[in-house]
Amino acid sequence: MTPDVLADLVRTAALAVLDARGLDPAALPADTGVERPRNPEHGDYATNVALRTAKKAGVAPRDLAGWLAEELAKAPGIASAEIAGPGFLNLRLAADAQGALVGEVLAAGAGYGNGDEYSARNVNLEFVSANPTGPLHLGGTRWAAVGDALGRVLSARGAKVTREYYFNDAGAQIDRFVSSLVAAAKGEPAPEDGYGGAYIAEIAGRVVAAEPTALGSPEQDEIFRRVGVGFMFSEIKQDLHDFGTDFDVWFHENSLHESGAVDGVVAQLKDSGALYEADGAWWLRSKDYGDDKDRVVIKSDGRPAYIAGDLAYLRDKRARGFDLCIYMLGADHHGYVARLKAAAAAFGDDPAVVEVLIGQLVNLVKDGQPVRMSKRAGNVVTMNDLVETVGVDAARYSLIRSSVDSSLDIDLDLLVKRSNDNPVFYVQYAHARLSSLARNAADVGLTPGTGYGLLEHPREGDLIRTIGEFPDVVRSAAELREPHRVARYLESLASAYHKFYDSCRVLPMGDEEITELHRARLGLCVAARQVFGNGLALLGVSAPERM
Repeated sequence: MTPDVLADLVRTAALAVLDARGLDPAALPADTGVERPRNPEHGDYATNVALRTAKKAGVAPRDLAGWLAEELAKAPGIASAEIAGPGFLNLRLAADAQGALVGEVLAAGAGYGNGDEYSARNVNLEFVSANPTGPLHLGGTRWAAVGDALGRVLSARGAKVTREYYFNDAGAQIDRFVSSLVAAAKGEPAPEDGYGGAYIAEIAGRVVAAEPTALGSPEQDEIFRRVGVGFMFSEIKQDLHDFGTDFDVWFHENSLHESGAVDGVVAQLKDSGALYEADGAWWLRSKDYGDDKDRVVIKSDGRPAYIAGDLAYLRDKRARGFDLCIYMLGADHHGYVARLKAAAAAFGDDPAVVEVLIGQLVNLVKDGQPVRMSKRAGNVVTMNDLVETVGVDAARYSLIRSSVDSSLDIDLDLLVKRSNDNPVFYVQYAHARLSSLARNAADVGLTPGTGYGLLEHPREGDLIRTIGEFPDVVRSAAELREPHRVARYLESLASAYHKFYDSCRVLPMGDEEITELHRARLGLCVAARQVFGNGLALLGVSAPERM
């Protein structure tokens, strides 16, 4: 019995109690959820539904809790229902009802944890979107891991997700990148506002090798722009692929200007009155739509401001049929939250079609000191620096397991340790341990059984209940856009499994006869292994069978 099934049972019982006593069923809250008590002596699950319903129903909380306890005690699968405190209910499940979850997990397999609440949503998930002017730094690396995991979580709950990378290949950053490449090719210092680092010289050399006549030609800058940005673009794509993050769409900002999409959007907003002219420029009435100020869309010199591309890009996404556009942006982009929602409203859209997630900074620490420099990029630490040090799995897991709302310090010394202090090792080791157990069980002819009602040990119950939480964790991760919840859950599952393993012997010893309890415990282990595999897959982290 999963927490969701138990919550439905509580709701059914509560409605029956209210009806039997002539009380208003509208007093019952929409959420009749249950939770696991911190102290297992208080029961398997607890609910405060009586406390939340009593006042509206016009009865004392403990009276309502007592009636509800009597009703629940009759329900199949409930071993006991006891009143606690001012009106809490502590519930214990019957062993067979609790153990039935093991069979459900085994039947669902890779689908356990999935749902369909987002089946009607067509989601555009845009993340990373770094300028093609250098290797991916740690901020982009964090979004590569978190964005990919969020896409997996949303897909698991039914959404149709398109992963999209927006290449800012227009504007001043590209101009500075090109001038830096040309200077390097000539053996000159980088311009004052240019880019440094060994990668500039590398790419400049590749441009010259590919286009030997580029330097000094009338098309010099255009050649370095086209070829150099192409090399940088390809390198970023490859680095992301090697990191386990692939995109469905690679969208070029420049295409919005070349296709006339920007001009079209500006004309549309002028016609609708969403743009007005002042001081020789055209302004979006973004303040009317919740922004803190109006925004210049067309500058006084006639050139489009950056937001012009944002407006055209949003209209393009909506034209492609996306009903939810999620933007994952860096720590210095807080102003974009109101700006992009105002852009949606200016088109007559519900601002809720736009969501903006802001990720905070990432710092690397080694030997207790911050790591600040990259051998290749000069003044930043890159994705490759992190991956070369700790590997893809550890890098992804460590970047995903914390909320993006907070800055993150990654201890490189910890992530290379093969110990339980290392979170990714702790979780992967649990899966590897379960895989080893499965091989050993096969060697002695032990197969999973169906007598899950025999799983009455407290550690067995704790592991089963932890497994039962997985679907709700995935649902919450999707709803709140917080894939770190899956990682933290896997760590709690690993803790529950290791405690179970230390207390409950699964394999028969010596010539000991195989019993139904052995088979039931093996089934529980197979279910736990399945959940580890499902959870790690949502994070894009491997589930090793040996370590």
